[in-house]
Amino acid sequence: MKQGRGRRSCFHPMSSLLSCLLLFFFCLLGSAHAYKNYTVGDSLGWFDNTEKSNVNYQKWADTKQFTLGDFLIFNTDTNHSVVQTYNFTTYKECDYDDAQDKDTTQWSASDPSNTQTHPVTVAIPLMKEGKTYFFSGDYDGDQCRSGQHFQINVTYGEGLPKSLKAPEDAPSPAGAVSGDDDSAPDTIVPANFNHPKDEESDDDDKASDKQNSTSFSVSVSAQLHVVLLGTLLFFL
Repeated sequence: MKQGRGRRSCFHPMSSLLSCLLLFFFCLLGSAHAYKNYTVGDSLGWFDNTEKSNVNYQKWADTKQFTLGDFLIFNTDTNHSVVQTYNFTTYKECDYDDAQDKDTTQWSASDPSNTQTHPVTVAIPLMKEGKTYFFSGDYDGDQCRSGQHFQINVTYGEGLPKSLKAPEDAPSPAGAVSGDDDSAPDTIVPANFNHPKDEESDDDDKASDKQNSTSFSVSVSAQLHVVLLGTLLFFL
């Protein structure tokens, strides 16, 4: 008795390879980075463990990927400060008194002597690649030692946007906060805003960004066509 012929499979090695190439192409397009705003601590805000017992800013930061041009948004009050440093010793000691101006910036300052506090939102752009440290330096570092600190690693991504390359356009640190409305830092923004520098960029910048994005897509598409054509010729 003759055995029945096996069912012919419609699977073909070339079709599988082409599918993989297409998948790689779409993943590459989807990997284009857009500048992001990260609200530090999410809904918990920027406070120490004595006020928010369940905050863990390092755990929060470890789940994110930070690149140049991103913003960190600190929702806090005038009883807490935001200090940014590139100096690990300054960060480890929770003390910026002896820090150098070039490696440490106090973006907002509190006034512990003032019993009345006010909400403050501070937006800080990520301007330098590598390790960056944040902490609150108030009460001789007690807030920092009580959990109000974290470190991140900033990668290049797409690089700094034009709006952050000019020193006069970049947000500047705040002076000492005395507790009144005029003392709030000039980088205050709503917690749900989009990239603040994108909103302020002029039409030329927007046109340039759009052109760059289009050029990237066209370039990748052209490279994909070359790869696909070479693959087809290989199997013919």
